[in-house]
Amino acid sequence: MLICFSASHKNAGFDMLERLSANANQAAPRILEGHDAVKGAVVVATCNRFEAYLDLDAPDGSSPVEVVHEAVRAVGSVADLDAAELRQTFGFVHGNAVAGHLFSVASGLESVVVGEGEIAGQVKRSLELARAEGTTTPELERLFQRASQTSRRVKNETELGGEGRSLVRLALDLAESRVTDWAQTRTLLVGTGRFAGASLAALRDRGVTDVVVYSPSGRGTKFAANHGIEPVSAAAYASVAASVDLIVTCTTADRQVVDRDLLRAGRAAQAEASALPVIGDAEPLLHADRRQLVVDLGLPRNVAPDVVEVPGVELLDLETIKIHAPLEEFAATDAARSIVLHDARAFGESGEEQRLAPAVVALRKHVFDILDAEIERAASRGDDDGRTEAALRHMAGVLLHTPMVRSRELARSGDQRAWIDGLDALFGIAPAAAAQTGADRGAASAPADPAATSAAQHTRSAG
Repeated sequence: MLICFSASHKNAGFDMLERLSANANQAAPRILEGHDAVKGAVVVATCNRFEAYLDLDAPDGSSPVEVVHEAVRAVGSVADLDAAELRQTFGFVHGNAVAGHLFSVASGLESVVVGEGEIAGQVKRSLELARAEGTTTPELERLFQRASQTSRRVKNETELGGEGRSLVRLALDLAESRVTDWAQTRTLLVGTGRFAGASLAALRDRGVTDVVVYSPSGRGTKFAANHGIEPVSAAAYASVAASVDLIVTCTTADRQVVDRDLLRAGRAAQAEASALPVIGDAEPLLHADRRQLVVDLGLPRNVAPDVVEVPGVELLDLETIKIHAPLEEFAATDAARSIVLHDARAFGESGEEQRLAPAVVALRKHVFDILDAEIERAASRGDDDGRTEAALRHMAGVLLHTPMVRSRELARSGDQRAWIDGLDALFGIAPAAAAQTGADRGAASAPADPAATSAAQHTRSAG
């Protein structure tokens, strides 16, 4: 059984998302340690989302509530958050509806900026991390690989795939009114991680040419060489940060890399170099009329809120960006949701067929065991010209055709139990108990519409 629980910009506060995101790498292993029924876990953590996708081995007829509560407790323990509060915040999705939810997320339909492009890569990296940690399963692999395929379809077949849909670009749109001339804007990019390349591309699209990069982790030189810009050393960081017009932070560092003290120290150093007097905490004359914009795209926060205490400094962070996110473009969004609906339903149908596979194998074995016995009997009577064998094999194929078609039809409707019971009643064929249990679980967890809208399937508690 697949289960997903999630917190996002739609149902959780920024502080909670920040805590969850900061500890996301520890969550999946801890979830697996919490309960034997959890076979696998993949965690998706972005600047506006934390989601855990679980593959449960729930016994026939059992409730997954205890397992889910234990998983939520595990997440709370690594993020130092109260489990009861998390249960009240998380949205829960189960069964085949999980596919519809993940496909929608991977396609950018649940993002702050609908259709934003970075999320598909984040979903892919989440699966890669789970592989590295050994927390994924074949069913979770199938789920996430199909999600990547769906996101590519949405990008290629709808207007949501157009260039420029991202948090980075929205942030720069909001900064437009504060920037006189992009071509003359001196910019410091802090970070070389997942958003740095996209941030640099978005800046260049607006005509920014004067960009330098600083990396808290020491990767600035390599990033600068790859992108044709200059790196900033740790010794020069404060001075450069104080001198530029725009700072864009997008680092995965677990500490704040820009704060009031950094900018004040940089300004004081510049004033000293210019032989300007600095009296107490007063602003040096060199910066008296400066306007400086700091854009924080990091989660956890890269920038301390106290930077606005420095005269002339404005802060644009994720909370502000979320408030100004544009409305969905309804036609393009409807087309994208149709693709998600189709692909999620197909995922559910193929899953039901896979759960029925042991019974299909049992029927084919039954038929071909009889066939081989008859062929051997015919050969013992001297019929060795091959015509009898060919006729018997053709007849077996014809006989199996209708049961195979019906198996797929019943699996897609969630009624594979009827097919298994029919085999037992007609032929005395009973697939392995484990296979029957898997089929029962699939039927029990699958809603009538496997890709029903996520709003209808989210609940506020696992109970």
